[in-house]
Order: sequence, then C-alpha cells, then structure tokens
Amino acid sequence: TPRPRMAWRSLCFWIEGDITLGGLFPVHSRGPAGVPCGEIKKEKGIHRMEAMMYALDQINSDPDLLPNITLGARILDTCSRDTYALEQSLTFVQALIQKDNSDVRCSNGEPPIIPKPERVVGVIGASASSVSIMVANVLRLFAIPQISYASTAPELSDNNRYDFFSRVVPPDSFQAQAMVDIVKAMGWNYVSTLASEGNYGESGVDAFVQISREAGGLCIAQSIKIPREPRPGEFEKIIKRLMETSNARGVIIFANEDDIKRVLEAAKKANLTGHFLFVGSDSWGAKNSPILNLEDVAEGAVTILPKRASIDGFDQYFTTRSLENNRRNIWFAEFWEDDFKCKLTRPGIRGNSGLRKCTGEERISRDSAYEQEGKVQFVIDAVYAMAHALHSMHNDLCLGSMGVCDKMDPVDGRMLLSYIRAINFNGSAGTGVMFNENGDAPGRYDIFQYQLSNTTNPGYKVIGQWTNHLRLNAEDMQWSGGDKLVPDSVCSFPCESGERKRMVKGVPCCWHCELCDGYQYLLDEFNCDMCPFDMRPTPNRTGCRPTPIIKLEWSSPWAIIPVFLAVMGILATSGVIITFIRFNDTPIVRASGRELSYVLLTGIFLIYLITFLMIAEPSTVVCAFRRLFLGLGMCISYSAMLTKTNRIYRIFEQGKKSVTPPKFISPTSQLIITFIFISVQLLGVFIWFGVIPPHTTVDFDELRPPNPEYARGILKCDMSDLSLIGCLSYSMVLMVTCTVYAIKSRGVPETFNEAKPIGFTMYTTCIIWLAFVPIFFGTSQSTEKMFIQTTTLTVSMSLSATVSLGMLYIPKVYVIIFHPEQNVQKRKRSFKAVVQAATVSTHLSQKSSDKQNGETKVEPDRSQ
Repeated sequence: TPRPRMAWRSLCFWIEGDITLGGLFPVHSRGPAGVPCGEIKKEKGIHRMEAMMYALDQINSDPDLLPNITLGARILDTCSRDTYALEQSLTFVQALIQKDNSDVRCSNGEPPIIPKPERVVGVIGASASSVSIMVANVLRLFAIPQISYASTAPELSDNNRYDFFSRVVPPDSFQAQAMVDIVKAMGWNYVSTLASEGNYGESGVDAFVQISREAGGLCIAQSIKIPREPRPGEFEKIIKRLMETSNARGVIIFANEDDIKRVLEAAKKANLTGHFLFVGSDSWGAKNSPILNLEDVAEGAVTILPKRASIDGFDQYFTTRSLENNRRNIWFAEFWEDDFKCKLTRPGIRGNSGLRKCTGEERISRDSAYEQEGKVQFVIDAVYAMAHALHSMHNDLCLGSMGVCDKMDPVDGRMLLSYIRAINFNGSAGTGVMFNENGDAPGRYDIFQYQLSNTTNPGYKVIGQWTNHLRLNAEDMQWSGGDKLVPDSVCSFPCESGERKRMVKGVPCCWHCELCDGYQYLLDEFNCDMCPFDMRPTPNRTGCRPTPIIKLEWSSPWAIIPVFLAVMGILATSGVIITFIRFNDTPIVRASGRELSYVLLTGIFLIYLITFLMIAEPSTVVCAFRRLFLGLGMCISYSAMLTKTNRIYRIFEQGKKSVTPPKFISPTSQLIITFIFISVQLLGVFIWFGVIPPHTTVDFDELRPPNPEYARGILKCDMSDLSLIGCLSYSMVLMVTCTVYAIKSRGVPETFNEAKPIGFTMYTTCIIWLAFVPIFFGTSQSTEKMFIQTTTLTVSMSLSATVSLGMLYIPKVYVIIFHPEQNVQKRKRSFKAVVQAATVSTHLSQKSSDKQNGETKVEPDRSQ
C-alpha cells in the first residue's frame, strides 16, 4: 500500500495513484456554535471511510480490473455540515482552476516551480443529502462525476440540475413509494408525517405526500416539521399536535436519529406508549441507538432500509486494523481512543488521568463492540462503480496500452459520466449495480418491524421486501402486546350495512355515516334511494324486496266475531223462514203479510251472507258479488219495511178523510212497489259494473308504517271508502224514510199490522248506523284500518239484521211454536170499523195527556 502523505490542512489526507478519486465522509459530527467539527463518528465516519480504503486495496490488487493502473484517493472530512463540506470540496477542483502566476518571481528572478495539484477524476460521496446537493453544484461546473453511497433526497434525481450526480442507493422517492405501499397494505388511510428540517426529511415527506396523492385513498392528517435547532418543549408540542388527530395513529417519520429518539421520549412522557404506529425511513432502519431505553414505545414500528448485506471481507479487513498497520488513516488514532476508551500518549500533550493509557495491543471486536455499519456495502459498490467505468473507458480509449494513455490524461469528466451510467455488474452483496437515466440505483428495500413481545429474541425482524412492488408477510407482523391484528389508522371507519357516506369537505378519507332510513336503500356508497312503492328495503338496506301481500284470514280475531254473528243470524233467519213456510196458512203468518215478510226475510238473509263475501279472499267474482250484495240485502229489507209503514200511514191518513180505502194496498201492489225500490239499487250497481268493471288491487299505502319491517300490501277489491258508503247510501235513504213513516204511524193501535215493532226496529237501526260512521271513518289512519273497517261494517250489518229479525219475527215464531192456541182467526173488521176504532182511540189519548215531545198515544195507559 502506498504510504500516505498529509496534505492541505489536518482534516484531509490522500493516497498516491495513477488516477485519483475524491472521497467525502462525515468523519466528525457537527461541532457546537463557532466550531466546525465535533466528536468523531465511528460507524458513519470511520467505517465508511475505511470501506473506501478497503475497496481501493481490492481493486489495486485485482489483475483483471484496471490492470497496471493504481487508484489513489483524496479523502475529506465533511464534519456533517454542508457549508463546511463545500469549502473542503474546493480541493477537488484546484487542479482545474487556471491561476495567473506571471507576476510571481523567485529571489533569483526565475519563475517559481509550483507543484500542480493532484487532479481528481471522480468523487465518492457525500453521505448526507444536504452535503451532496451543495457539493454537486460545484462539481458539475468542472464536469467531475460524483457517486454517492448514502444520499437519498428525491431532488438529486433532477438530471438537469445534478447531471453529474449518481448514487448506488435508491432515492427517497422509491422509499416513499414503498412506504405508501406498506401503509395501504395495512389498511390505513389516515396518517401524519414527521420530518426533520432539511433536504432529507422534507424531500422524503414531500415525495410521500405526492405519491400518496397520486395513488389516492390515503390522506395526510398533519405534516409536522422538526426544526434544526428545537427549542425546549418542542417535541412535547409535536406530540400534542399529533393527538389533535388521534385517529391518525400511523406516523410516517423521515428524521435523523436524534429527532427520532426525542419523539419517542416525548410520546412516552405523554403516556402514549402503544398509541402511535411509526413507519420509519432508512434513517431509522434497523438501528438500536434511536430506540435505546424506549423499546416499549417503538414496539410495532415498521421501518425500511435499502437491501444490504454484511461484507465478510470488510469485517476481516477492519478487525485487523491497528495503530501500526493503519498509519495512512490520520483519524485512526482518534478512533482508537474513542473505541477502546483509552488515551494515547502524544508529545506535548498531558494524559487524561480519568482514562487508561492505550497499549496498542487492543483489537477491534475483541476488546470493543463491533458491528459493520449499514452503508459499508454501498461505499464499496460506489468505488467499484467508478473503477468499472474507468476500466471500460480505458478499454475503449487505450486499447492495448499499459497504464494510463494520452487519451485518458486528463480524464474527460463528461465521457467518464457516460461510462458510469452504462455500467452493470454484480456488487459486493451479489446484487446488480446499475443506474437509470437520472443516475439513480434500483429500489431494493428490506422491511423491518421492531418486535418486543412474544419473542425469544426481541429486535428488528424482516417482514417483507420491496423491489418495484411490495411483498409483505402479514403473518409475521405483531403489534403492542403481541397482538396479530393490524391496528387501525383511519379517519372514519367503514359504514355499517345500509349506511351511506357523507364526505367531509376537503378530506376525502373522512366521512360521516348516515342510515338510509324509512323505505330507502343504499343505492351506492354515497347515496340512498327510495324503494319502489310495492317493495321495501332488505334488513341490511342493500337492496329492495317485495312487500308481503296479506288479506283478512278466516282465522283472524277480526273475522271470527263477524262470522259467528253471521252464522247465528243465518241459522235464525233460516229457522224463521222454515217456520213461516211450515205454518204459511196460519192466522199469524197471514196477518204479518206473507209476501212482504218473505221479501224482508230474504233481505235479512242476504245481509248476514255479505259477511262471508267481505272476508273471502278478493277475486274478480268475489268483488262483483260484494258490489251486488253489499247494499242489496239492506235495500230489500228496508224497501219491504218502507212499503209496510207507508201502507199503514196511507191507510190511517186516508181514513181520516173518507171511508174509501187508499190505492195500492193489496199484496200484489206492495210487492210491485217493493221491487221498484229494489230495482233502483240494482240499476245503480249495474251502471257501476259498466263504468268500472270489478277487479282486485293491492294497496301498499294503507299498511306502510315508519318501520318497513311491518309494511304489508293488502289484497282488496277496488272499492274505496267513498264507493262503499255510496253503495250503502241508497239503503240508508230507505232506512231514514222508513223511520220517518214509522214515527208518523206511531199512533196506530199496537195490535195493528206491526207498526210499533217496525218503529222500534228503525230507531235501533239508526242508532247502530250512527255509531258505525265515526268508527268507520275514525280508523282511516290506523295500521289496522282494513280489519277494523271490515269488522265494523259486517258487525253493524249483522246487528241491524238481528234487530229486524228479533223485533219483527222472533215474537211471531215464539207464539207459533210455543203458544199455538193464540194462532187463531180473529173477527174480521171492515176498513171503516178499523178507522173509527183508531179515531176514537186517538181522541181519548189526546184528552188524557200531552207529552212534552208532542207524541199522541193511542192508549193512555201505555207508555213507549
């Protein structure tokens, strides 16, 4: 190995070679205010720098790569500060700056001999993106290619601004894409972002936000920036801000190690251990330092790291370094003191009494902890990338020549860049090293999760990879407490079945769930729609289903009572008819007016019969019979009673004027008059048949309560409440007219031709139907409307028929059956005698008393 020479300040050194490469490494940390450099950085500084030295040794000893050409190096310390690194990097371009030395003369008058600075053909570095950006702006002016081993800022992919910049690590835009894929794979759609101020953090978050916006379905709750110089309490404020959107448990973090650690500390201090679910960038990776003593807060954190491997050859190389065999590294002595916690004796410097003296016999990994730094692989790959490009260039320009030929002296930077972009070889970890048109390496990442519970070896576990697409082993993941179920990080949880989303304006991942109520169903994710009138929503309201159709069943309580009354009435009516037929020629039957009695009994029978038609399942035939018989039975009954009362009234009114009987009082005339009344009803019904033919319909509005589960369609005839009342209205006119004649005939002797029983019948019937009207129309809004109205109508009709049967015929049947001795022929009286008897009775009653209501009684000793 060529012996190193100290050059240009104490913070750089160089190694001689035929072709010199530059190197930029953060050997020291950033110093406090006013001091450029601070403490030495063992891993990120010394490990990475030694990786370049190791790679140069390997290349220089390889007979197949750049044979007979030795690669040298000029290595600078950036001290982790971009402005300082810019000053240092000017060393690389010194040889390219033309200086005017014409005025400079030696004491003897001859021009001075000024050694030409070593020309750097390419630069390996830098580490931090902010440093690379600063240096790249200078190097491009002098056409010096640059290959970084750790800078991942997306803006460095801009080939117009950083055209001489390449990198063997993938840019954060790939990392951001991988993180977006991870977040979506876990089912999260609402996360916050946290970034350290600077190129790395801000660019990473910007890339994440941009990619998530393009991908859709992912919303950023908050984007918080951590200042370069945080004030006291800054991290507590950050945690408080994150809790303002507590549903966004996922936190995407692009931050340096110190900021990561302080965020975790603040979360623990706020007693929020286990609440936040961190997704960390490669600055977190698989490092233990950010989570030291904060493992419980970091549990479940998913981190990402460019795919890498430990280079065994470097481990063997580095662990054998000592103060004796590594004198070329001017910072190695400082590393030795820090690594072994001892003090080297130097001339003129007093030893620190608190530290032991270094013996020089210490050995790395044996007497100190050692773990290969994660970017060592990429440093080696960067050096080899430059070597392979130079090798290809040498083959093309110096074919057959040994060493550097004239065409490569000096090396053309722009031509070298073209060779760099064209390389393709297997790197130190066995993976391909190549660059795209922007100088970016392919995106290859390992995905880790920090697992603490239910594991014998707590730490970072590989749970997947990302190489242009995500491969995540969900079964290997576990969260706080060892839970296997992925926690939620969503603004709004999915709506329940039958609920629509009402979006929050400006936040596409947030919504309120609103139930599709009433008869609505979920049309799509955001809208409800009404079911058709004959349908109702399914229980989960994802569609509509037919509304059940019902009718009044025979077994229903609403049908049992009307049917019972109708059956009893039909039996009683049949018994009366049979009795009258059996004793058709007896005096009581003949005196009651046999012809009109049979007509009236037929009407009563039909009134009872209509109950069965009203309860029967509606059909065209049933509906036709309902129209026909609903008013016909009453019409027949009241037509017969009206004819009777009218006949009585006319007889006695005529008797007051003359002894001549009135016209049309014979049985035949009475039947004709009755059938004329009945024909009016029949005519109206048949006109109705012609105008609107009978048919069935299903009424879906009658039983449509607020709860659609109770909605029913009712199979019914096409008879509205109004048409039903219209069908009965003619019978009611007859009933009222008959009642009027019954009142007028109230003075007739009670033994004469049924006048008073008919009166009592009509009074009672009027009361029944007056009660019917409010019940019928008062239940029009009830959910049981059809059942109540049908029952009310049939019961009212049966009661009115029963009143007529009981008042007019049951007493006669009783006498015929149980007192046949009273069923004898009485003395016939002439029309004149009858009228005179009634007149005498009337005069006597008027002399005895007059009641307040003005009624005249036939017999003073009886009251009604």
